[in-house]
Amino acid sequence: MAPNFQARSTLINHIQHTLGFYENRCVDPSGGFFHFFKDDGTVYDTRTRHLVSSTRFVFNYAMAFRQFGNPADLDRVRHGLAFLREVHRNALSGAYAWELDWHEGEKTLRDGTNHCYGLAFVILAYAHALMAGISEARTYLDETFALMEQHFWQADFGLYADEASEDWSALSPYRGQNANMHSCEALIAAFEASGELRYLHRAETVARNITVRQAALADDLVWEHYQADWSVDTEYNRHDSSNIFRPWGYQPGHLTEWSKLLLILERHQAQLQGSADWLLPRAKAFFDTAMDRAWDSQHGGIAYGFAPDGSICDGNKYFWVQAESLAAAALLADRTGETRYWDWYEKIWQYSWAHMIDHQHGAWYRMLSPENGKLSDEKSPAGKTDYHTMGACYEVLNVLKD
Repeated sequence: MAPNFQARSTLINHIQHTLGFYENRCVDPSGGFFHFFKDDGTVYDTRTRHLVSSTRFVFNYAMAFRQFGNPADLDRVRHGLAFLREVHRNALSGAYAWELDWHEGEKTLRDGTNHCYGLAFVILAYAHALMAGISEARTYLDETFALMEQHFWQADFGLYADEASEDWSALSPYRGQNANMHSCEALIAAFEASGELRYLHRAETVARNITVRQAALADDLVWEHYQADWSVDTEYNRHDSSNIFRPWGYQPGHLTEWSKLLLILERHQAQLQGSADWLLPRAKAFFDTAMDRAWDSQHGGIAYGFAPDGSICDGNKYFWVQAESLAAAALLADRTGETRYWDWYEKIWQYSWAHMIDHQHGAWYRMLSPENGKLSDEKSPAGKTDYHTMGACYEVLNVLKD
């Protein structure tokens, strides 16, 4: 029987259950964290280190320390920061390696490409480390923001470019909304950690330009891919709708993730540069469209992607899509007082509880088929640390009152 999802204790218990999956198995004593886990927690790749996972583990343990006050979690934050600073980061160029081979204290660079998406998560990690009380993270935060501004910010468009070569000499012509969305998320966290308005104002600019200006070019929704001049690129990854970072098609999970971020921005409306009147209507429109087009009325759950004509282009059920959507539903319910959003919150949680969550071992399955069948026994490949699922719970705790 499912618990009461509007009880704070349910979410706190679920966070602890999820943390338990990674407990005593994710820390590599030689440096950083292991990133690849089977359903039962077995580490199936001890050597690969991906920047996204390295940063998300810092987020996980910084949030856990703030919630539960366990000194071991703060130790894990410091352990993760050391790996970011000493292994991922190139002290000469400031770059952070996208992917490394790490074995018994020795590293080999596998992919040194600079990704704005990656730097966004570096900023997120430093911001949350600062909120957890690690004062030196403020310097790291300033440094990384300056790096991202120098190499990726495009003032003419008011958005970040996506990818640069290892030595920063060449900028890819690809432009993407995903890197900008996570930059917005990270910049909000940087403001909340530091109190510096420059971070909030940059987040506001990015949010408006993606969710209003760019959306106007794509059926008033958020398209994923763009040309160098920020015109819509409908062909990029057309035959790769399941790409982990750059999928083709509209992404319901990104629509609801934007809903969440817009409502978090609205909390700080007194410090925003312009009117906040546009934030709630955008948040509602994105969430409502995502549920209307991507909710699977037969099998439950939210599909991964839909095409411009409204048809489902990837019907698989991804863990993060459900998590971001339930968080957005709770924030909309709290903000609007409309019961239909609590109904969606319950509906998504009920589905996730029944199908996505591993109640035996902990954490969420990464992906299920359209019929909710398991597709793999790999629970946590690159990028998946359950930052989305625990982050969603923490966000809902901000609005739940027992």
